[in-house]
Amino acid sequence: MHLLNRKMIIYKTPEEIEIMREAALVVSRTLGEIAKVIGPGVTGNQLDELAEDYIRSQGAVPGFKGLYGCPSTVLVSVNEQVVHGLPSDIPFKEGDVVAVDCGAVWKDYYGDHAYTFQIGEVDPEVKKLLEVTHECLNIGVEAAKVGNRIGDIGFAIQQHAEKHGYGVVRDLVGHGLGRSLHEEPQVPNYGRKGTGKKIQEGLTIAIEPMINMGTEKVIQLDDDWTIVTADGKPSAHFEHDIAIVDGKPEVLSTFKYIEEALSKKS
Repeated sequence: MHLLNRKMIIYKTPEEIEIMREAALVVSRTLGEIAKVIGPGVTGNQLDELAEDYIRSQGAVPGFKGLYGCPSTVLVSVNEQVVHGLPSDIPFKEGDVVAVDCGAVWKDYYGDHAYTFQIGEVDPEVKKLLEVTHECLNIGVEAAKVGNRIGDIGFAIQQHAEKHGYGVVRDLVGHGLGRSLHEEPQVPNYGRKGTGKKIQEGLTIAIEPMINMGTEKVIQLDDDWTIVTADGKPSAHFEHDIAIVDGKPEVLSTFKYIEEALSKKS
């Protein structure tokens, strides 16, 4: 989600994609551990400590901590915070929505994966925002196939979000993924059909819709990290790691561990 210097897309071999799948699954399992404990009264700092311990217990290392000066293993964005929220000691409360973004490095390759959690009973309008953003992710993934271009992914996401009246964040984008957290190409959540780089075999990208209940405009806070909606309305963020295998998108990460943990709590 940062400006990129590298202009070349680095396509991956099947062997590299398998390593990246393992990196993604380290993050998926970490988010599953977070899903077990997240709720009213829990803090971002508690999640951060849990995530770092769990990632290291898997033989991987946190992917965000220390990168670009990031102080934490997870980024925790609450309500109107879109992304890059820094964990704190402020407890989550009933009705909050909390986006947890997490990265891990396994055998020199990155996994990068995010999910927006509901804390207790959430306002139906906010719940719908989360559902539509999750749908945007799935629709974006479907568009990531050989024969399409990067613009087709953004177009599909934008169409679905805007038909529900939501704002699609322009200032932050998905990205290529590999030995670096942010590789080419940039993968915006908006765009025109048939534009951008051709999607080819071996492409590995993170698709991550950031969808706002109101305006698409965002502001960066004075901590130089946290991005919030300009109108203070809630935002949602979901992210998967994708590889193009046999011409089609293969999702390397999974929400399975999160869903299993949440179903046991309900």
